[in-house]
Amino acid sequence: MTTSTAATNDIELTTPGREDLAALLVNKDRPPRPGALSASLTFGWRAMLKIKHVPEQLFDVTAFPIMMVLMYAYLFGGALAGSVSAYIQFLLPGILVMSVVMITMYTGVAVNTDIEKGVFDRFRTLPIWRPAPMVGYLLGDLVRYVIASLVMLAVGMAIGYRPHGGPLGILAGLAVLLVFAFSFSWLWTMFGLLLRSEKSVMGVSMMVIFPLTFLSNVFVDPKTMPGWLQAFVNNSPVSHVATAVRELMEGDWPAAHIGWSLGWSAGLLVVFGAVTMRLYNRK
Repeated sequence: MTTSTAATNDIELTTPGREDLAALLVNKDRPPRPGALSASLTFGWRAMLKIKHVPEQLFDVTAFPIMMVLMYAYLFGGALAGSVSAYIQFLLPGILVMSVVMITMYTGVAVNTDIEKGVFDRFRTLPIWRPAPMVGYLLGDLVRYVIASLVMLAVGMAIGYRPHGGPLGILAGLAVLLVFAFSFSWLWTMFGLLLRSEKSVMGVSMMVIFPLTFLSNVFVDPKTMPGWLQAFVNNSPVSHVATAVRELMEGDWPAAHIGWSLGWSAGLLVVFGAVTMRLYNRK
């Protein structure tokens, strides 16, 4: 027997066979299945990495809020309150709510884009908590909402806004707004799953957002409106959130409006969260 033949036989004797390898894989402990929180945070981090690689996505939470504050403050300030500094006290909390609510629609666009690319087909095969991809989108978007809020507050303070509630009032107002924005975003995840293209999602989103935000108390007190319009404005979820944020930042405690804001948030989350997951499981 030659040396090479002997070496080959030694390798065959010492190398585990296919059955042995299968037994090792079966007996080896599998890594633990990721929990709901860790899976959601992972998908949230994925959303943040998309912003890292395409920083232009931050345009709607930086340039857009600055434009909104300056445009409406200087356009309506003198006519409605006599000066920009007087009007900004009423306007800024309302325009803050309006801007954050408007940018929530991009959640639906992102969901629809991933569906068109086939990414969701891969997510569905993973052994993870089923709603994790959706919750991850919303957690990533919460960071965008915080950035937009901080940018608008900075611009508002630069032109005269002074929140009498101090840091605690600002934090409380932002907390109410973020809870509502997170819940409201489930409406767009539903449309992202239901509609066929990004353009469809954008079109339907505009039809919902514009009446909801402009027919509210964001810009003016509804007392001067016709009675039928007051009834709608005073019961609008955007009006409740805007009033809660406005008064919290002023140092007051509007218990009724906070309750309505949280109630609307819970209702949106329960209804559209359930519909979203039903569509996702059947998609």
